[in-house]
Amino acid sequence: MARNGRIAGFVAAAVLTLAAGALAQRGGRGGFGGGFGGGGFGGGCIGSAEGELPTLPSLGEFHFIRMEYTDLPNHHRGFGAASRTARGNGWWVVDWPDADFHFSEGVKRLTRVGTGAPLHMGLTDDRIFDNPWIYATQVGWWDLSKAEVARLHEYLLRGGFLVVDDFWSQDPDSWPVFQNTMARAMPGQPITELAESDSVLHVLYDIKDKDRTWIPGSRHLRCIGDSVELVQPAGTSPAWFGVYDDKNRMVVAVNYNTDVGDAWEFADSPKYPEKMTELAYRYGIDYIIYAMTPVVLPSAAGAESSLVARPGRVRYRRTMGQGC
Repeated sequence: MARNGRIAGFVAAAVLTLAAGALAQRGGRGGFGGGFGGGGFGGGCIGSAEGELPTLPSLGEFHFIRMEYTDLPNHHRGFGAASRTARGNGWWVVDWPDADFHFSEGVKRLTRVGTGAPLHMGLTDDRIFDNPWIYATQVGWWDLSKAEVARLHEYLLRGGFLVVDDFWSQDPDSWPVFQNTMARAMPGQPITELAESDSVLHVLYDIKDKDRTWIPGSRHLRCIGDSVELVQPAGTSPAWFGVYDDKNRMVVAVNYNTDVGDAWEFADSPKYPEKMTELAYRYGIDYIIYAMTPVVLPSAAGAESSLVARPGRVRYRRTMGQGC
């Protein structure tokens, strides 16, 4: 990962080139999206991918980090399609790699954030501390170990940011699983519904209550000739939540009863609703800029720390002692 000492002014320089009108345009509509997607697994209402996945540099200021995890035993997902271009094992792999590459390509085109190739790793991988933003899907079915929860706790308190997505009230056990994990990782910090005034919704794009609409997965689309009908799962209502640290800084963003990842995955498809992809990019980019805003954290008791500049943020490196 590229590293340098830039701190002040990063966010302002990073985002001045965003253009709302350019978001999520597909091939055939001009601008964003034409010519990436990858060939492979396809079919259904959406159809096959329309091109190759974009090529991104191995080093960057921002990498889309997808969290690997083990499934709960009673919800294990066997080997199967992850997206139209890949197959894999486990719930963590859903929408990979298409969503990761499409969204990263959008960040590269629509901002001045130096965007590198997406990566995936487990929480116990030390490289996670070089990245301010991680993404996890289907978190109602994850089964984090004690070591993984401890690492997530440390990561969030050291300035990291977690986005969770695509888990649903249709499974009544999924929210308690996620809630219990957060209680272990961030004890004493409740999961609270986002207010329209929350800064994460206005760091770059203004996302208002009218924009908090359901973002469908491909499984919710019904194609009738050239038209597409959206079928929202019965009994579900989209909601956005956050978990905050002791300084009232959001460290976890929760997309519930909505599928932002699919909107990224199918950004190349003319049949996926363009307005939904546009909204998904607005959410994602706001989360990134918020996560990459510099934060200075004090060292733990008994630890001597030196501030280490990371692209768009500050984290500390422990040189002595334990704790975070």
